[in-house]
Amino acid sequence: MEISTEAKNTFRNYDQGDITAAVKEHYRKMRSRQTYDYVQRMKEKYLTYDTPMDLWDAMEKLNELIDVSDPDINLPNVQHLIQSAEAIRADHRPDWMQLVGLIHDLGKMMFVKGCDEDGTSQDEQWGMVGDVFVVGCTLPDTCVYPEFNDLNPDSQHPIYGTELGPYRRACGLDQVDLAWGHDEYLYQVLLHHRENRIPEAGMVMVRYHSFYPWHTGGSYTQFTNEKDKQYRKWILDFNKYDLYTKSQQIYSLDEIKAYYQPIAEKYLGPGPIYF
Repeated sequence: MEISTEAKNTFRNYDQGDITAAVKEHYRKMRSRQTYDYVQRMKEKYLTYDTPMDLWDAMEKLNELIDVSDPDINLPNVQHLIQSAEAIRADHRPDWMQLVGLIHDLGKMMFVKGCDEDGTSQDEQWGMVGDVFVVGCTLPDTCVYPEFNDLNPDSQHPIYGTELGPYRRACGLDQVDLAWGHDEYLYQVLLHHRENRIPEAGMVMVRYHSFYPWHTGGSYTQFTNEKDKQYRKWILDFNKYDLYTKSQQIYSLDEIKAYYQPIAEKYLGPGPIYF
């Protein structure tokens, strides 16, 4: 998939039009409320794997959600997933990658059991969507709206306000905690799904696709190791389909289901997924 210069200049523009105020407010809330302790509480609360749901029923839930952090598209989130998957399919990429394109944002169905207080509802999404960052250490200026970094309570903490925080140098990204959101939620759900057969590259794409300060901004080198170099190659390969396929084209979930269902059953099995 070739990306034009025009497309590169058009997408992820956080200073355009009427959306700016809403997107900016989302990131202000996210930066000021997503702390190390908050993330630990969300993991304990939401990683319960006690809500069985058919994959396609979960996909239907995203017909009810518009991602308030996205400056590029204002359609129900399921449309973005189908657009990503269809672009990967058109490029004849592996079937598992097509499936990842279709489900990579499925963790946003967290709003079904979310609440305003946690930032995991339709109205308050600051704990569910948006670019993520490492919690518990100094925030880099590669974050969207870096002027909000000082609002994070951890910045005044004797450990969480330092370069390494509670982590070790070169420990690897798998050992740090990212801001809570749909990426980590879905990754953990799939990790605990007994029938999951998605390859490692696909799981990495799910887990880190919103981690822009690292994979695009080049930050957090104090934590990365050799394995993360391969992770970044996988993420950047996936990112062009995640980012540059957004459009106003509308697809029917029912129409594409016949093609993707056999692939989904191949890698996730025919039974429910426990969210």
